[in-house]
Amino acid sequence: MAIGDRARLTDWQLTVEARARRTRADLAELEGVAGTDRERRSAVESLAVVDRVLDHRERFWRLPASWWSGWHIERAWRALHEAEVCTAAALPDLAGRLPGLRQRISGLLSEDDLRRQALDTLEPGRPPGPTDRAIVVDALRAAFDASDDAHAAARALRNKMVAAALLLFVVNTALGLVGLLRPEFLPMCAHLPANEQIRACATGAKTPAPLDVWLVQLIGAFGAMVAAVVLLLRRRPSLSPYILIGYQALIKVLLGAALAVIGVLALSAGVAEGLTCITSQAALLLWAALLGYSQQVGTRLLDNYADRVMNHVRPLPDVSR
Repeated sequence: MAIGDRARLTDWQLTVEARARRTRADLAELEGVAGTDRERRSAVESLAVVDRVLDHRERFWRLPASWWSGWHIERAWRALHEAEVCTAAALPDLAGRLPGLRQRISGLLSEDDLRRQALDTLEPGRPPGPTDRAIVVDALRAAFDASDDAHAAARALRNKMVAAALLLFVVNTALGLVGLLRPEFLPMCAHLPANEQIRACATGAKTPAPLDVWLVQLIGAFGAMVAAVVLLLRRRPSLSPYILIGYQALIKVLLGAALAVIGVLALSAGVAEGLTCITSQAALLLWAALLGYSQQVGTRLLDNYADRVMNHVRPLPDVSR
């Protein structure tokens, strides 16, 4: 791979490249070891697939489709995993690596899995036979398959969040245009308790103005950004090929803007009369910010689900170490 190509590698590509290099080092140790030709040949073929994916440069008009499908990420990881499995099956010191293999697959195979149970019965001090190696291969492939399936699940969730963000963007834009063209359709105002004839509107006017909706959306988005910052601070760094946190934050901001408009519209209709006390424009904008932050109630479920998906999508450690 050329130096210029290396400069364009992303985090997941760097991880795949490093693990492929270590796998090649293990394969070099198998040179001349009897009975390992089939495993070495399979590993070399899989590593060739990894190289082709890492070297591949997509045409710019195909980049959106490639990003959406994630074929390059998942193909590279699946090929790398197969190379690691074939290499591990042929290692002469496999018995000494059994404790590490058990630890690495424990997060992806349940204790009730028969393949994990069979792996746990192998003794590190006993030279592995063909049956032992077959057990190791089955357990590793099952763990890697679970990791690869988690990649696909993370990609599907990311695509759903992108679609939801686009829909929210369209909704917010439509609300803003309606408010701009026909302010009276979406009055961002509230009656003052001291005088029911006087209203406080978002931009400070006494009657609905064209920029009221846009201002309420902006303040609601600001309130949602507080929740997004909290999300960013509590999220652990990850080497996963799919990073969802940016899309989660985007949904929070867009949903916060929409909820602020709906909430202020409810205040204007007197739905929350007696529960709120809006005495000025500043109070109305404060409620817009609070309503924007309130999206956290709904998006918290999305955050929890994304956390569970990301816990399974982190790359399984290198089986050769």
